[in-house]
Amino acid sequence: MSARRDVALVMTEHRLSERHACKLLELDRSTYRYEVRPDANQALRDALVALARQKPRYGYRRLWAILNRRGWAVNVKRIYRLYREEGLMVGRLKRKRVTRERVAETLLSGPNQEWALDFVSDTLASGRGIRTLTIVDSYTRVCPTIEVSFGIGSQQVTRVLERAFAEHGKPKTLRCDNGPEFTSRHFLAWCEEQGITVIHIQPGKLMQNGHVESFNGRFRDKCLNANWFVSLADAKRKIESWREEYNVERPHSSLAYRTPAEFAKACSELTSWMVATPLGRPSA
Repeated sequence: MSARRDVALVMTEHRLSERHACKLLELDRSTYRYEVRPDANQALRDALVALARQKPRYGYRRLWAILNRRGWAVNVKRIYRLYREEGLMVGRLKRKRVTRERVAETLLSGPNQEWALDFVSDTLASGRGIRTLTIVDSYTRVCPTIEVSFGIGSQQVTRVLERAFAEHGKPKTLRCDNGPEFTSRHFLAWCEEQGITVIHIQPGKLMQNGHVESFNGRFRDKCLNANWFVSLADAKRKIESWREEYNVERPHSSLAYRTPAEFAKACSELTSWMVATPLGRPSA
């Protein structure tokens, strides 16, 4: 429009022809003569905007279906084009995602250096859901405890860990995902008070907590899928029985087919021998 006004102004002030004025301003004559056509979709556009204001959470396909019922026999593509032009898109809240840098894998060299934590869900015979908190020593593969409850919050997680510490000792680090139970102020403050480092894996990178994921696969296959839990008490009893079998009776391929309990005992005896004999050799 501004270019057309410039041509008209030059023609008026200098009494030039249309051809000459367009040539001076480098404007095509067809562009100068172009007349804006009336919007053939104006009635449809007004109906679409009015309907979208009444139904602000409807998408363009749903609006198109309603307009079709009201007699507007138009293609959905036209509705989509007008929908975009009028800025009627439904706004979607973007989920805030946790971003964490990848933590370097630590070389484990002994028991209680790192424990891995995770949750596994299942249901009772009544259909009510239950949650289990699984804990695994990443080095010995010993499972100190499995907590079973209808709901497990961060405070219950810390109570379970305190009981496990009293029986198995305190680990130096805890590896877990970014669930609310492991990122709450209570859990992080408790870990700082205990002098324990918390390692949160990157979101979606489950294999950064591979030891507990492997354990959970066996737990799901050999225990949860193989049993029918009548009640919460029944689930606790059967899961605890399986945990004891896993620690004491089941040979572990990564431990040279020793059980986790046998491997943990061997590690403890080796540590005691190293302490009693400095530099790893008998004294003269």
